[in-house]
Amino acid sequence: MVAENKLPVLDMLSDAMRDVVRISAELAPEAYDTSAGFEAMRAAYVLERRYWNEGGPAMSSTRDTEIATPDGQVTVRFHTPQGAPPKSPAIVYIHGGGFVLGGLDTHDKIMRVLADETKSIVVGVDYSLSPEAKFPTAVVQCVSVAQHLHKNGAHYGIDGDKLGFAGDSGGAMLCLGSYLYLRDEMGEGTGYVKALLLYYGMFGLRDSISRRLLGGPWDGCAQEDLDYYMQCYLASPEDAYSPYVDCLSADLRQMPPAFIVAAELDPLRDDSTALASILDRHDSPNRLVVFPGVLHAFLHNSRHLPEAMDALRQGAAFFREAVSATPPEPKPTTTN
Repeated sequence: MVAENKLPVLDMLSDAMRDVVRISAELAPEAYDTSAGFEAMRAAYVLERRYWNEGGPAMSSTRDTEIATPDGQVTVRFHTPQGAPPKSPAIVYIHGGGFVLGGLDTHDKIMRVLADETKSIVVGVDYSLSPEAKFPTAVVQCVSVAQHLHKNGAHYGIDGDKLGFAGDSGGAMLCLGSYLYLRDEMGEGTGYVKALLLYYGMFGLRDSISRRLLGGPWDGCAQEDLDYYMQCYLASPEDAYSPYVDCLSADLRQMPPAFIVAAELDPLRDDSTALASILDRHDSPNRLVVFPGVLHAFLHNSRHLPEAMDALRQGAAFFREAVSATPPEPKPTTTN
């Protein structure tokens, strides 16, 4: 890819997004530098996210526990907001970070805001990171958490028949992949997963207009960076063609309602627009929102960026509507 073909992204940022880029670079420049190696990146990522996680809504309760999965024990965090009903819907939140970075603490404010705005319990999943764990470990762990909540929700004050998946970046891919795995491998989920909140995910495109024109050191999403994350995540090159990685090639008929967010200046933008187009083709309910003047990962930056709170609030409203909607009557089957 020729650098001269890239758009002048830094000149196209909103003023608030430009401030975010400056602050993040001052806090921890190695957080997005894949040449530094994943251990240095993880430490820098935690440091930078600590700043962005300050403030936000206080919860009625927050507690961590462990859930057993076929791929080991997984720590989960339950955020219960003020005003949650006794039998609350729940959102399974799968954090981003390219499958390599992040955890419950780095995405804590995002989860608290969603909990507060939905008045539902948000359950963060601390899935095993790559490169130590390879695909499909994280998918299996996230699926197992959803199954556990469906079967044992009452133990946590959760209505196990009213769940959603939400996630950002690599977490959005894991959300969509986990739902598809739950549906196609486990034969369940279509009744109790009510919505998907998918923030600027990578859904299977290996080339696109947005990848050609966007991405660089300012967001850690140059093509070589995206390749690095996938090399860390996948156990073999063939895994890139799995429907739980290349979700755009999966059967996307009769999906739960999907709220899809893209950032205008994100090289992954076209993954989101392609997903929305495919869902439209199958008459699957979805809403695509492209936020202008912002970069990949902007959801973290609600401390300075109004678009981040707007994206979270719109997603929360979408989830509330989805869990309260009356399911459509099943279509009658006909035989010849």
